[in-house]
Amino acid sequence: MPISVTMPRLSDTMESGTIVRWNVKEGDAVKSGMVVADIETDKATMEMPVFDDGRISKLLVPAGQQVKVGTEIAIILEDGESDDAAPTARPVATAPAATPTAVRSAPAATSAARPGIPQAAPADIELDEELEVGGAKFRVSPVARRIAEQERVDLSGLKGSGPGGRIIKRDVLNALENLGSKPAAAKSSSMSTAAHATTGSLAVPVTPTARSTGLVMAGLQSTEVAVSSMRQTIAKRLVESKTTIPHYQVSMKFELDRLMALREQLNKDLAEQEIKLSVNDFIVRGCALSMAKHPYVNASWAGDRILMHQQVNIGVAVALDESKGGGLLVAVIRDVDRKSLRTISSDTKALSEKARTRGLSAEEMSESTFTVSNLGMFGVEHFTAIINPPNSAILACGAALKQPVVRGDELTIGYEMTATLSLDHRVIDGAMAARWLNTLKHLLENPATLLV
Repeated sequence: MPISVTMPRLSDTMESGTIVRWNVKEGDAVKSGMVVADIETDKATMEMPVFDDGRISKLLVPAGQQVKVGTEIAIILEDGESDDAAPTARPVATAPAATPTAVRSAPAATSAARPGIPQAAPADIELDEELEVGGAKFRVSPVARRIAEQERVDLSGLKGSGPGGRIIKRDVLNALENLGSKPAAAKSSSMSTAAHATTGSLAVPVTPTARSTGLVMAGLQSTEVAVSSMRQTIAKRLVESKTTIPHYQVSMKFELDRLMALREQLNKDLAEQEIKLSVNDFIVRGCALSMAKHPYVNASWAGDRILMHQQVNIGVAVALDESKGGGLLVAVIRDVDRKSLRTISSDTKALSEKARTRGLSAEEMSESTFTVSNLGMFGVEHFTAIINPPNSAILACGAALKQPVVRGDELTIGYEMTATLSLDHRVIDGAMAARWLNTLKHLLENPATLLV
């Protein structure tokens, strides 16, 4: 019996997805677990496996097309079945088309699985698919277009090898390889200067100019950069968070002399097991244990009540490489208060690596109750973060800096870190935040307590 393959929901907020690339063609044999396509969701480009053995009979949706979740995109036939058994292709439910000149405003987040908890607005942005240069039109996949823009490759000079002559990622990478020995200036930027996205997502139409390095918009020399579905969703959720949650911040300094010494000793002892603890692992563990004394920080605002979560699931912000569309993902480590430093470190590394390579599943990005964002590895001393709904708090951590410090009545050299807690004032008052930070401070400044 023919097996229908549909567009999967790969994130909790995904409403539609774009097939960036098919990794199979009609007639290819497939096995359960085999990755047959790369799907761009509202959060990242992720791999799509199949769960049946058989042979690809039909690919119903071409690469580059955005369709709604649940849309039939391919048909697999089992051994012994002929193509005659495959059903006739049905109309594809494409995502709503965007207007050429404006981004549609995101609807208010009114629907929610859990009443009262803010949910992300559905993704409704149509990606650019057709470009026009010098009167000639051609189609290009979103990933290929992003790479071309970043590397300033002239798409009009390429011959697409994708379905229907579509320019795909492979074509751009081949062009880059061929240009490898040439100076960067030889790479044309005409795509950026003259191309006009016929289904573009910019709010203001751009006007090609005689210059070859960018676009003139509102008197400024600019370069057009396409926005991925993930970036669109990030933008909407951050605006939603900042405009609907009454944010305030509380900062505190932490002495990390003992923690840094303990970390060095543990990493030395665990080197043979290839375990290397980071400062962030200690912070995540400390945050989880602090929830036991201050459960209101592990809660959500639900409109007319507060939900006190019985699990401590901490989200860790992971920055994605630009080749993956950029942006941030929140990888969720579950039941952190019941996990050791070693397990937290292992889970964090595994999720971060997966986020940057294959993409996280919806489950791995959902149900966080608190979030930690750490820019210390970049040398940032202090920053504030925007709450990740439906969380009520997020901790922004700076670098553990070795500097002149006062210990007792003496000036000496030591490690200090500044962390800032952003809070939802509907759930957590200032004094409650201060008490939670003091508990975290005690744990981090006496790190042996994190080991038991």
